[in-house]
Amino acid sequence: MRTTSSAPPARRARRTIGSIGVLAAAAAVAGLGTYGTFTDSTTPVETQVATGVVSIALSEATHQATVPFVAGGWVPGDSSQLVMDLSNDGTAALSSVTLAVRATSSSVLDGDAAQGLQLVLESCSLPWEVLGAGYRCTGDVDGFYTGPVVMTGALAGAQSLAAGGVDHLRATVALPSTAGNGFQNASSRLEYVFTGVQRDGADR
Repeated sequence: MRTTSSAPPARRARRTIGSIGVLAAAAAVAGLGTYGTFTDSTTPVETQVATGVVSIALSEATHQATVPFVAGGWVPGDSSQLVMDLSNDGTAALSSVTLAVRATSSSVLDGDAAQGLQLVLESCSLPWEVLGAGYRCTGDVDGFYTGPVVMTGALAGAQSLAAGGVDHLRATVALPSTAGNGFQNASSRLEYVFTGVQRDGADR
């Protein structure tokens, strides 16, 4: 009678199981290596953003003029002058400065564009100097507007477009000598309004 031993196959099975365990461990180590990362950072850089101030102001000039002014008892051919300083007292530049003259109490004086009150608005590079009943410029004169007293128009090239800029203005209002009897006893109240508009935003 033969006796068969099963010991050798058992050893083979253990060896096979051991080999599988080694492979599994090796695969796990390889997988861990794929998740490695490197990092770095810079030192902080500080910056600051602040808004500007849009502001314009109108004041008397040469201590000789009053704002507003009153003129009465006119006849055809009369005129009156007013000097004033328009300043950009804000911290931001402007894209435009506009003057609007409106009649808050109207009559033929402001309603007749041809024979009614006429306005001439000028700017001097230096403060206006008193000369008799009017004013003179000893610097350069720029004309902003000539036409009917009721108007709206931009002051192109105004110094007050820049922060800290000042325009030395002279407004001359005149009743044409051709105004007829229909202007007698007429009265108008006028309002001068200067408006500054901020410049367009841009990358800075």
